[in-house]
Amino acid sequence: ARSLDKLYNFADCSGLHLIFALNALRRNPNNSWNSSNALSLLKYSASKKYNISWELGNEPNNYRTLIGRSVNGSQLGKDYVQLRSLLQLIRTYSRANLYGPNIGRPRKNVIALLEGFMKVAGSTVDAVTWQHYYIDGRVAKVTDFLKTRLLDTLSDQIRKIQKVLNMYTPGKKIWLEGVGATSAGGMNNLSDSYAAGFLWLNTLGLLASQGIDVVVRHSFLDHGHNHLVDQNFNPLPDYWLSLLYKRLIGPKVLAIHVAGLQRKPRPGRVIRDKLRIYAHCTSYHNHNYVRGSITLYIINLHRSRKKIKLAGTLRDKIVHQYLLQPYGKDGLHSKSVQLNGQPLAMVDDGTLPELKPRPLRAGRTLVIPPLTMSFYVVKNVNALACRYR
Repeated sequence: ARSLDKLYNFADCSGLHLIFALNALRRNPNNSWNSSNALSLLKYSASKKYNISWELGNEPNNYRTLIGRSVNGSQLGKDYVQLRSLLQLIRTYSRANLYGPNIGRPRKNVIALLEGFMKVAGSTVDAVTWQHYYIDGRVAKVTDFLKTRLLDTLSDQIRKIQKVLNMYTPGKKIWLEGVGATSAGGMNNLSDSYAAGFLWLNTLGLLASQGIDVVVRHSFLDHGHNHLVDQNFNPLPDYWLSLLYKRLIGPKVLAIHVAGLQRKPRPGRVIRDKLRIYAHCTSYHNHNYVRGSITLYIINLHRSRKKIKLAGTLRDKIVHQYLLQPYGKDGLHSKSVQLNGQPLAMVDDGTLPELKPRPLRAGRTLVIPPLTMSFYVVKNVNALACRYR
């Protein structure tokens, strides 16, 4: 109870919503879920009027490895139906959200598990969840984070999961409910460094363009090396990246055409874009920019700088640049970043620094330095798609 109190209070004070994963490894002799412990916890949190969403278990495809007992999709579905019934018994949680089954990488056996689950329990969950890790944590090296082939593995996984959902529950939301640069808790000086940001920013852009609106990051603090803040709560590079993304990027995704990138592939050769450009309406919550502004975010994996000219109605607008680069002598391994040349650090324990843009005059070519991530707000475009929610 004390652990739950601490966890809930932390989430509540931070303006976060808590999704609590109940233990699915407590099993009856017939392999069904033993819910007695979960019921005690539900009753306790209801007595405290905690506003919590729920799920059951984590990566069910790995249960055999963990407890020597596998759970197939239909049994997991029955367990979720049982949990939904428990929630409906408790007034506080009769309408609580339920998420799952939080599967691992959708290989053949995992897809079979998902199919069995969706057949039995597809209607009981509010969103279908899965986890994705880009790299095996034991073999990661800094150049792995620059591989376009790696950045593209996510699209294939989304297609596989979408196919199952279209069969059983068309239109059901998909969430990426666990993402990290590397598995096995990540690698020190790699998955907590500037270089890991390329994967993180590309994940956010790619998922948004595919209509997936929730991404849950592993993790905030203390687990392995995929976290966003260090042991002293100092922000790591991906924290600053996430903060800029939240401040500048709205939920509405825009189509983008980049002339000069659409080269014709030669036979047997796949063109993998090393310059990735995404566009959204600027966040309505950012009062520095009027509605109708557009934000581009750009990943440059080239080892040379690239130049971009804005065309059409964007050509004669003032642009605000937010360029993130590693700070200090460690380069891509750095755990500190600079924004437009200024190092980013907390002002004090409770105060974030001002994230100051660099204004670029109207019509100026955007120069993207090598191996960088950047955001560009095109001000006062009055884009029709961005004027209204």
